[in-house]
Amino acid sequence: MGRGKVELKRIENQTSRQVTFSKRRTGLLKKAFELSILCDAEVALLIFSPSGKAYQFASPDIDRTILRYKNEVGLSKTIDQGFRAMEVRRSEIEDMTRTIDELEARDKHFAGEDLSTLGMKELKQLERQLRIGVERIRSKKRRIISEQINWLKRRHKILHEENIHLQKQVRLHELREGEGSSIFLD
Repeated sequence: MGRGKVELKRIENQTSRQVTFSKRRTGLLKKAFELSILCDAEVALLIFSPSGKAYQFASPDIDRTILRYKNEVGLSKTIDQGFRAMEVRRSEIEDMTRTIDELEARDKHFAGEDLSTLGMKELKQLERQLRIGVERIRSKKRRIISEQINWLKRRHKILHEENIHLQKQVRLHELREGEGSSIFLD
């Protein structure tokens, strides 16, 4: 007489679950071994228990079988592409680091520091760049001063006109007050 059909669902009882895991794991490992012997198949089996413990079977070698699997699925190409991409990024980082170093050295040169490493040609070029920079700064400074002067002139004119207007109002008010006091005197 055969066994009844087993309902596939999680076993709630922890002890029963552990016993079932142990028995089925053993059976699965036995089947993998038999398949590799009977059919001359390359088999690799990895099992992780609920507690995280690893069990494995491989015929002939698990690393070789996993490598073969990666080649079949195309994972090795992805790994190679990832490695190439990493090399490209590393090269970009090195280029950027070199550029940063050059810019920091140039910044020091503009500040008048670390000039002993420069030759006559580099010093003349630096002097020319500084002269051009100073001319641009002076030009910008003159433009800003001119704009501020124009703004101040406009503001002065507005304030002057407002002052004249207020003085007229004060005189008008004084005249009205003077007329009011003369009415009381009569």
